[in-house]
Amino acid sequence: MSSFGTIFKVTTFGESHCDSVGCIVEGCPPGLALTEDDVQPQLTRRRPGQSKLSTPRNEKDQVKIHSGTEHGYTLGSPIGMSVKNQDHRPGDYSETDLYPRPSHADWTYIQKYGVKSASGGGRSSARETIGRVAAGAVAEKVLAKVNNVEIVAFVSSIGNVSMNRDPQDETFQKVLQTVTREEVDGVGPIRCPDEGVREEMVKVIEKYRDAKDSIGGVVTCVVRNCPIGLGEPCFDKLEAKLAHAMLSLPATKGFEFGSGFAGTQIPGSKHNDPFVWDETKQRLTTKTNNSGGIQGGISNGENIYFSVAFKSAATISQEQETATYEGKSGVLAARGRHDPSVTPRAVPIVEAMTALVLCDAYMIQQSRNATRLSISDN
Repeated sequence: MSSFGTIFKVTTFGESHCDSVGCIVEGCPPGLALTEDDVQPQLTRRRPGQSKLSTPRNEKDQVKIHSGTEHGYTLGSPIGMSVKNQDHRPGDYSETDLYPRPSHADWTYIQKYGVKSASGGGRSSARETIGRVAAGAVAEKVLAKVNNVEIVAFVSSIGNVSMNRDPQDETFQKVLQTVTREEVDGVGPIRCPDEGVREEMVKVIEKYRDAKDSIGGVVTCVVRNCPIGLGEPCFDKLEAKLAHAMLSLPATKGFEFGSGFAGTQIPGSKHNDPFVWDETKQRLTTKTNNSGGIQGGISNGENIYFSVAFKSAATISQEQETATYEGKSGVLAARGRHDPSVTPRAVPIVEAMTALVLCDAYMIQQSRNATRLSISDN
């Protein structure tokens, strides 16, 4: 399906090499100040051609709001946004008429639909995420208004080079407490806040790029100031919705929440998060945060954090042995322009999907609160 969300809902449209891509956003509250200038920064962070570590495809990705706003404010009606595809080269994909590209969706799309986009990745292309990022920027504005929610993602590993993500390490927890988008972008295209490993990460990507190959990595995301009580047990727990959102992104292969797999190696006596009273906040908080800010599927007011694994990009310029659709052996070398590592450009996409999940969960909880108050009044 091309729609995501229940109350705050986004539907994306467009293929990698069609005229335009974009989204329809439903459920945005009326009266929110919103112009293209609010959406463009995240699209600019996502766009291709940013550096030598990304694809040379040169798209400006300028967003246009077509509906749902007037005089710079939302009307409460569906918000339509689009971005023109300008630097697409369909001719680079003529070989895919004969060969399904290894580890791409060419073969599965034909099996499912009986047809596929003639060029590029179609709906499975990363171009589809433009609509998600545009919608996520709107969701972020709502979240900032209601509780000053902050969402910051960053690259935490490339290949086998990784920054420390030990949930019980004070240095990592300090990063989660303090890292900002300005800091993440300010260190260059690698978007890793750890100066001890980021130069090595750059070298890893450059090595695979020069070999006409690709390499994967991990994006870690933290949410600060999330309202307490978000998430819908049992099947729509907040971490489950975040996992759904992240694993719907192209090239994702894994999701790790809070202490994640490392938590399996920590005894319960050390993994449990004891409650303490916070005089400043005038409420209970937890002394540690191995839970990742969610307990029982519901946000508890602590920082929410998780990591998303992105595989090595499937499109590479090396010749690869494969087979035609008819089963005849052959050799395919892609001619398209593609990222040697998708991980750095995935940072704003992860942030966008996080915002969509939280905004929708917030509105669902608000509807519950309103109903509960009405019942108590009677």
